[in-house]
Amino acid sequence: MMKTFKKMIFISVFAMLLSACSNSISLKGCPDAEIEWVDMLMIDDIKYEHHFPEPVNENLPITIEKGREIGKVKYEMADSACSNHEMQNGDAAFLKEETIIYEIKGYPTSLVVAANDVVYVANTNKRAKTAGELYPMDKLVKNIYIQSTEDGKKMHTFSQSSKDKFLATFDDLKLEDVQSLIDEGKLEGTRLFLEIELNNGVSFRLLYWGDSNTFHIGAIGNDEIKEIINDEVTNLGK
Repeated sequence: MMKTFKKMIFISVFAMLLSACSNSISLKGCPDAEIEWVDMLMIDDIKYEHHFPEPVNENLPITIEKGREIGKVKYEMADSACSNHEMQNGDAAFLKEETIIYEIKGYPTSLVVAANDVVYVANTNKRAKTAGELYPMDKLVKNIYIQSTEDGKKMHTFSQSSKDKFLATFDDLKLEDVQSLIDEGKLEGTRLFLEIELNNGVSFRLLYWGDSNTFHIGAIGNDEIKEIINDEVTNLGK
């Protein structure tokens, strides 16, 4: 029972913190009274989510150039799927069937894709064994910020040297099973919001727990990562 409860908490908390928007949908025939759908899609065995790390009333300059078509939406889950639905390639929460999914020029499709002029960032990739394989960001990151955990506003910008050191170290971190980390209590306690801003203005959030030196994606930090983050936290407000 406790394991199931923790899993429910994980789904609820991360849907709220990492997603752009979600809608409560009530469907007849489903065991759920309401389903909180995250704006997500799946293509090429990778699950993507649409992120809004900043408050919605702030204008974010985003420049994307769509490339080749990589697939189409085959099934809109918010219309008919229950929460126990196992996502398959071509599934999307809110995108209509036949919506085209595109690559974004200059960025690997394993990191970001676009549909209806909206950017989706990779969230789960079973082929990825390291943080760098899940988020292949080499030379693609403009800034790293520390965000307020209350309203998502930027509070501090990493120095250039810290940004470079963080990305180089982050790439090699091994990915562990997220549910196992939850069961072990690794994703509990005081957390930190880190915003990764790509060169084209697209941003997404990393959640980090300092006590366990763990990221929400299942990456366990090393001593260098912990030192970099602690140094930047110390410089908050300076």
